[in-house]
Amino acid sequence: MYQKKNRKAILKNISSVETYEVRHPVLRQGKTIETCYFEGDLLPESLHLGLYLENRLVGVASFLKNKHKLFLGNQSQLRGMAVLPEFQKNGFGEMLFTAGEKQLKENKTNILWFNAREIAKNFYLKQNCTVIGEPYEIKGVGMHFLMIKEFSYSL
Repeated sequence: MYQKKNRKAILKNISSVETYEVRHPVLRQGKTIETCYFEGDLLPESLHLGLYLENRLVGVASFLKNKHKLFLGNQSQLRGMAVLPEFQKNGFGEMLFTAGEKQLKENKTNILWFNAREIAKNFYLKQNCTVIGEPYEIKGVGMHFLMIKEFSYSL
């Protein structure tokens, strides 16, 4: 199990169901809890990270093995990254992203792709991600950008 302490925050691997505690109020507010389930959540190679402050889950991110038709190689998709509103702007999103990136690199993933909400685009640009194409609407959710982060490995 991955576990990292930083200041008062603890990052660790969690189950997909545990992510719902943050996914629901941040990403699926006003919808049923069932909308928090993502295809691929239960696959053994899926990675779910939780960030805890004083034993309270305040941030989550899921990295699912999923291929996008535009990209080649060993791919993962970031889904359901969220930090509770009262804990945003404290570097916790970056901690989650960086921890996921580290584990993906260990598994030789070379492309991380995701559908970034318009409000999160600048966050991902700061993580050295790239926008691919034009913005598009995901029905019932809002405007998104296809984004990627590529990893290279030296031999």
